[in-house]
Formats: sequence, structure tokens, C-alpha cells
Amino acid sequence: MVTRVDRLARSMQDLQTIVAMLKEKGAHLAATAQPVDTSTAAGKAFFDMLGVFAEFETNLRRERQAEGIKAAKRKGVYRGRPPKIDMAAIQTKLGAGLSPSEIAREMGISRGTVYKAKAQMLTGNEIIEGPIA
Repeated sequence: MVTRVDRLARSMQDLQTIVAMLKEKGAHLAATAQPVDTSTAAGKAFFDMLGVFAEFETNLRRERQAEGIKAAKRKGVYRGRPPKIDMAAIQTKLGAGLSPSEIAREMGISRGTVYKAKAQMLTGNEIIEGPIA
């Protein structure tokens, strides 16, 4: 039982998978705010139509978002999320001989991030000044 079918899954394929799993277990899907009940032929038809339109709407939203981001980048106003981790500081601490675990604990970051900074140092990749995302 759900309120709305479009809140249950991200795609029509996900929705159909969920309904198939329910059917295997002898259950059906019913929505309280929509005339959907997969135990009836009319309910199944309405369910399929709602799923198709919900996926179409999601795809349109994604396309519009991508177009908006592309336009903002052309204008130079979209730069993404502000950086939070200072890779140069990590590399400085590595150079001072601190272990990855010590650095991670001290900076409140994962050891994976420390190893990423270490790999940049070892491969000679450009050291990123200031924080990165």
C-alpha cells in the first residue's frame, strides 16, 4: 500500500520489478491517492499509464536541469559545489611524515581521501591548491 505510485520507484522498470516481486509473493500494489490496484485489470492499466507518465516527467526534468546547468556554465555562473577538503594541507602533512590514519583522524576525513592526495603526490599530478570537493 502506497499513497502515490510515483513515490514508490525512480523508473518504470523499478516499478514493474516491485510489482513482479509482490505478485510472486501473492500480494498486489494499491495506492491510496490514486485508482491503482494491481489485483484488477483496470488497476493494472492505470498503474502502467501512471508509471509511463511519471518516468516521462522525470526524464523531462533531467533534460531541463542539464540544459540549465549547461547554460549557466557557458555564462560562467555555475561552478558546482564549493570545495570542502584542502588537498594541499593533506599533502603537507604527508610530507611532514604523518601517517594516513593520523591525518584522517586529525582532519575528520576518510583515509581514502588521504590516500588519494598521496597518489597525486606520487604520480606527480598537479597538486590542487586549496580545498577540493
